[in-house]
Amino acid sequence: MSILVDKNTRVITQGITGKTGQFHTKGCQAYANGKACFVAGVNPKKAGESFEGIPIFASVKDAKAETGANVSVIYVPPAGAADAIWEAVQAELDLVVCITEGIPIKDMLIVRNKMKAKEAAGGKKTLLLGPNCPGVITPDEIKIGIMPGHIHKKGRVGVVSRSGTLTYEAVAQLTELGIGQSSAVGIGGDPINGLKHIDIMQAFNDDPETDAVIMIGEIGGPDEADAARWCKANMKKPVVGFIAGVTAPPGKRMGHAGALISGGADTADAKLAIMEECGFKVTRNPSEMGRMLAALL
Repeated sequence: MSILVDKNTRVITQGITGKTGQFHTKGCQAYANGKACFVAGVNPKKAGESFEGIPIFASVKDAKAETGANVSVIYVPPAGAADAIWEAVQAELDLVVCITEGIPIKDMLIVRNKMKAKEAAGGKKTLLLGPNCPGVITPDEIKIGIMPGHIHKKGRVGVVSRSGTLTYEAVAQLTELGIGQSSAVGIGGDPINGLKHIDIMQAFNDDPETDAVIMIGEIGGPDEADAARWCKANMKKPVVGFIAGVTAPPGKRMGHAGALISGGADTADAKLAIMEECGFKVTRNPSEMGRMLAALL
């Protein structure tokens, strides 16, 4: 069992003909069941061609109709990425994974509002992971995104993070200790994004094959605190928590566009305190995440 994706997922790559899309699609094809899982690409100007045996279609709608795909991954450059998300949502896919970094906030606001309006009108709810995220992996089954596959090991610990590199750090520590992962999800660090920590924690809580979770956050925004409070009331599994940015000065934007301390409760210290109150085992040292989780099992 896994959350979001598994070996039966069928994936469309939007932006498959660009350098980034080609490089990472090849990497995903080479991982586990990738050859069977990656079934289509989209580029309106190159419909009818193929890349590494993957047929290219003019639109997401055509690709879905021909291949039965249910997920798309987006490597479209920032100026066109929000439109690519909307195209996938209109095609009624189950999940859209947007890797693209640097999408204008205004574009993301527009597409998020359109997604909400579509859902409110009774349309299908398409989940969005990202943008500006590394993607999602279910070890030994499928990898969708840019994470290094070789550090992952199949097992029963979930990982969710706003930071791509810290996702890999947590996973590598677990694997080194012989602890496998059920799924690892990078939700991305932009201020306007899709799935939040709380959504992924709910999915891990409901997944009978996840025994514990590492949740990694950053300064800025209320998301980690919201997830921690939800966990206090509902989570049945142990959680290790880490917040990046303990030394960040208030008012200065750090790395991710969403990592900006604006009020009192979005500093690393404040978030760590809330997580601790809510029953998480928290660490201020990212090199301890794996060991701390191992002690809980």
